[in-house]
Amino acid sequence: MGKVRPDRKAQSAKVAKQKAQQKSTENTAQRLLEETVNLLHHGQAEGALPLAHEASELLSRSSKPVDELPALALLGEIHLELGDPDAARECFLKASTLDPDGLIDEEAGGGATKFLWLAQLCEEGGEESVTWFEKGCQVLRRDISKLEDMPQGREERAEFDEKQQKLSNALCGLAEIYMTDLSWDNEAETRCEALVTEACTVRPDIPEPLQTLASVRISQNRIEDARSALLRSIETWSDLPETHPLVPDFSLRISLTRLLMEVEMEGKAVDVLDRLINEDDSSVEAWYLGGWCHRLLAQKSGNQGETPSDHVPNGPSSHGKYLSTSRDWLQNCLKLYALQEYEDERLYEHAKELVAELNQTLGPPDESNAGGEDDEAVWEDEDEDDEDGDEEMQESEYG
Repeated sequence: MGKVRPDRKAQSAKVAKQKAQQKSTENTAQRLLEETVNLLHHGQAEGALPLAHEASELLSRSSKPVDELPALALLGEIHLELGDPDAARECFLKASTLDPDGLIDEEAGGGATKFLWLAQLCEEGGEESVTWFEKGCQVLRRDISKLEDMPQGREERAEFDEKQQKLSNALCGLAEIYMTDLSWDNEAETRCEALVTEACTVRPDIPEPLQTLASVRISQNRIEDARSALLRSIETWSDLPETHPLVPDFSLRISLTRLLMEVEMEGKAVDVLDRLINEDDSSVEAWYLGGWCHRLLAQKSGNQGETPSDHVPNGPSSHGKYLSTSRDWLQNCLKLYALQEYEDERLYEHAKELVAELNQTLGPPDESNAGGEDDEAVWEDEDEDDEDGDEEMQESEYG
């Protein structure tokens, strides 16, 4: 019996059909990803989730596993937006197995981003976070080195700056771990110093590394150096509009106010908090910190013999104004705390304690404004402060 000859024509038809089906699947997945991105840009994360899942499912059956990376990156982002860090971590972990060295372009879902997210989302923290951060930094250094060797037009320059900023922020993240989870390590201070130095060298023009430098200096009890770093950090963005990319996000500026308070620069802290409240007047923590700051300013203004580092006017008039404003801010804090069912018992107890002390000093609050119910009155009071004391505020750094 002769050999059976393969049906070349049938085989070719089968391959062509498979290729057509694969192409159709890729086109469908691409359309789903585009719709997902559009929904995310319009703040519709819940609507974007099933589309991203469907795209991920389609691409997971691709002959090239890395094709799923864009869908996994989007899924991770959506889960974070929806407050599900565990699901986000699973997406980034899968992506890290598909692109273990970060060699795939960021545009295709690869690169360093997944490693940086895993550094922040990993369950163990500490050494595990360090491992992911270092992997992300390694990828970014490699990408930056490649871009340095290329002719740079506007797009290339923008990509170069973006990667440098990511690297600087990642180095700051590493330094924070050595100041917290791994502070017991014998090399912690040395590592922090090296990391923050590199971060400031990579991007000396952005606020995050300077703010981290201030944290390191505070931990070393080098308070004047910390104040200097904080002022330089603020100068990088204070005159920029809210939407400018160099303006730190809300949470980072909240952390900034805490650092300013720690080095007794309450006036500057209030400047930052005023701006935060103008951007989002529903922040419990911003109202709380503002109330606490004004309480501390009242203490300084009442201490005639004190020479505060953050120039604060002394005298009965300033003292009373600070106390009254402190109570206004704290009442708004407590009102929002109840409305939002906010969960921070220590903040709540401290705010209540401060309000009780202020009531003893100032007398019972006007019930029509208790708890910040008459928000308009509070804002009018703030506006009057600004108008009546512009010169004084400039001199005192209190705004």
